[in-house]
Amino acid sequence: MPNAAPAPGQQPGAPLLGIGQVLARLTTEFPDLTPSKLRFLEERGLVHPARTPSGYRKFSQNDLSRLKLILTLQRDCYLPLAVIKDYLADVDAGLNPPMPGAALPGGASILQTGRRLSREELTREAGATPMLVQDAFSASVLTPAESYGEDSLVVLKALVELQRSGIEPRHLRGFRQAAERELGLIESALMPVARRRDPSSRVKAAELAVEIAGQLEVVRSSLIRSALSRIVP
Repeated sequence: MPNAAPAPGQQPGAPLLGIGQVLARLTTEFPDLTPSKLRFLEERGLVHPARTPSGYRKFSQNDLSRLKLILTLQRDCYLPLAVIKDYLADVDAGLNPPMPGAALPGGASILQTGRRLSREELTREAGATPMLVQDAFSASVLTPAESYGEDSLVVLKALVELQRSGIEPRHLRGFRQAAERELGLIESALMPVARRRDPSSRVKAAELAVEIAGQLEVVRSSLIRSALSRIVP
């Protein structure tokens, strides 16, 4: 099979990867990644793999890093693809835009999301006690797991600060219920797409779910800011 031309920024002679090789490298961290989703991201203009004369997609190491960033921003920050695409366009133009979603509470950076922590490491880095972690599990604010990502660390750090103000995880049980209600809204909105069984529709449903979650977050944040203005003029 003829080799594809090197992608921009790719060193001449560096190996290019087929879709199967890309999946092999990324699905451990992003198990929902499929060939259909890769094609969907290309159709939306977020990645630009090279093509062989036979039409096969070939991904450079730069493409692989770009894909990992896109998938991380989707998974951990619930950012719509339109926001991610705008950010990448600024990067491609040689600008130095702020990382979307980087300004997370507690000073966490989206660049750290690949790190996985044990429960002991999570507890120690958050400055929490084992009892607080257990209370967070009981209140369904955190979910027990074999390892934890940066998002769990951000949440636990927030719980530590809230506890200092007298707010315990048990007071936040309603947050889980509200999240479940939002999930119900998203599921209802996805129903027309989810009824279709083809792979392309599944990819579109996953993308639409992230888009809706992002818009719900915008509304929720606005309502909280409005309520705060009544409490603290």
